[in-house]
Amino acid sequence: MAIRPERLRVAAPAKINLFLHVMRKRADGYHDLQSLVALARDTDFSLAVEGAFAKVLEGEGDNLVLRAARALAARLPNIAGARITLTKNLPVASGVGGGSADAAAALRGLVALYGEALDANALIALAASLGSDISVCVASEPAWMEGRGEILTPLAPLPPAHIVLVNPGVAVATAQVFRSLVIRSEELPLAPPPAFASLSALTRYLARTRNDLEAPALAIAPTIQAALDALSRNGAAFARMSGSGATCFGLFETAAKAQAAARAIAKTEPDWWARAGALADPSAAKPREF
Repeated sequence: MAIRPERLRVAAPAKINLFLHVMRKRADGYHDLQSLVALARDTDFSLAVEGAFAKVLEGEGDNLVLRAARALAARLPNIAGARITLTKNLPVASGVGGGSADAAAALRGLVALYGEALDANALIALAASLGSDISVCVASEPAWMEGRGEILTPLAPLPPAHIVLVNPGVAVATAQVFRSLVIRSEELPLAPPPAFASLSALTRYLARTRNDLEAPALAIAPTIQAALDALSRNGAAFARMSGSGATCFGLFETAAKAQAAARAIAKTEPDWWARAGALADPSAAKPREF
């Protein structure tokens, strides 16, 4: 017996009579017709937002996902529209590039959906025109990022590690953080690092670096320090704020330790957002659902 699909999506394009001649009335009550018929599909993009943080984006008429889709369609005329559903599970204005990752996913998904071929460098350049973080999200693999985010040097895969993300329930505006930044222009740029043999090698390297946006973000939202302290207190091998905040990350050796830390933090601070995961492995199979 054939198994029926739980969900079936079938396109129903509009019928357009490019001309319509109505002639004699037939014995059955209908009329004989002549017409040139075309079928029309939607050539714009629509966006529906669902998920844990969907309400934050309510009323946002020019979401970055839509801007990315329309920019791609301007570059590739065969891309003629799509109905996009965004499941928003990452906090908004949180320093983990949620909006940038969404836009990058839209670009990759539309290219795959329409079977288009676009050079990776051209896609990254298009992403850079939309926002500084989108290029690295399009590449979706470990990278050394320079310039304003558009210059990417691929790196060797990072060592296996598990991560906990914690947002203390505050949104920090990137522009406000940058306005408070004290620029340290006297320091020479670093060179891309070699491959890291272990998580401890990675954490030793990170300990010699910093996030220059952490101090100004802490001045705006002091509760970020509480998130960092919670990660360290629950066994993180390394903890730091991500991007312009307010989300912080902790690195853990095992999935069990990361999951236990996320559960403990969520129990202690029920109004915070805490999630355990793993550093993405670019060699793993990529999902094909868009």
